[in-house]
Amino acid sequence: MDASQIIIRPVVSEKTYVLAEAGRYTFRVHDKAHKTQIRQAVEELFDVKVVEVRTASVKSKPKRRGVYNGRTRTWKKAYVQVADGQSIPIFGQGLGE
Repeated sequence: MDASQIIIRPVVSEKTYVLAEAGRYTFRVHDKAHKTQIRQAVEELFDVKVVEVRTASVKSKPKRRGVYNGRTRTWKKAYVQVADGQSIPIFGQGLGE
């Protein structure tokens, strides 16, 4: 898999912005990607040194639209910690100021 196929998009929420200040960034990743592939993809795409990668599977939730029942998709996210003094610019620091 190519690095751009492994890292799908950043996860944007209040929690991820708090983690980003501490050097931990959250990404939605390909379901079949493992930690080594995620580490290499982040290092290649953002030119940073990755210290640690943690992954989590986000389970699907039941949803209903009128009389139709269904479920959301199951997806995988990765928490990536970069080395001290480095940052990833897509989580633009200072957006809320």
